[in-house]
Amino acid sequence: MISLFHFFTIIICEVRHYVVPLQHKHNNLKMDQKRILKFLRQVMANNNREWFQEHKKEYEAARAEFERGVQQAIERVVTFDPEIAHVKVKDCTYRFYRDTRFSPDKSPYKNHLGAYINAKSKKALRGGYYIHLEPDHCLLAVGNYWLPTNILTSCRNEMMANTEEWLKCVENKEFLKYFGNEELWSTDSPTDIDSWDQPQGFGLAKLKKCPSGFPKDWPHVNYLRLKDYCCWHAVSNTFFEGDGWLDEMERMFRAAKPMMDFMNSVIDDYE
Repeated sequence: MISLFHFFTIIICEVRHYVVPLQHKHNNLKMDQKRILKFLRQVMANNNREWFQEHKKEYEAARAEFERGVQQAIERVVTFDPEIAHVKVKDCTYRFYRDTRFSPDKSPYKNHLGAYINAKSKKALRGGYYIHLEPDHCLLAVGNYWLPTNILTSCRNEMMANTEEWLKCVENKEFLKYFGNEELWSTDSPTDIDSWDQPQGFGLAKLKKCPSGFPKDWPHVNYLRLKDYCCWHAVSNTFFEGDGWLDEMERMFRAAKPMMDFMNSVIDDYE
């Protein structure tokens, strides 16, 4: 199972030998998600360096399939978000090797493939689009997380100053269809990564109470409790089969983009 610590930075696939002209040559081929998930299941059962070295060609084949899908996703996203037109696959993906220095889990490899499509960089604070392939835990997500306190304060002030605009972003029919989850608003609901296990939602981490300095009686105080502005929607293991997933991905990403743009307009002042 993934962890909040790794969200948006745990995303695999070290891109090597990536040749731009070949992107379009193979672009009408479908991503083989069965091959990807099969390999990831094998890694989960054999997460050690000896096994990996013996099956490195299988990893490279799975990585190539994933890169194909990422390239197709980028080309689709750019049709409604031209800011990411310059982004390449290598800008979105990460090493497959885990950083185990500060983790009790010393497994050397990750058990998922992911890509974070961000106009500035995969390490930027501003929001972006996330694709995650993991056996029995595939999902799509949009937004950002782990914002510094000063930026969170500015984001909260912005939503209070422009409440009507903010509510249009997060309480419209399409956003709620893909990311609505009333259970997560309860003060008894998880306030950390446990939220990530929900089928869909908005806000991975949140405060139990209204943050200091903000009015507790504000009608939309739950939004002030958020410590990030990430929305997600879990999908099945078969979601990425064929090429129809690009259409559904686009619908989800379009639904979340106004929320992301609202917050990026604040975050960009700090980057």
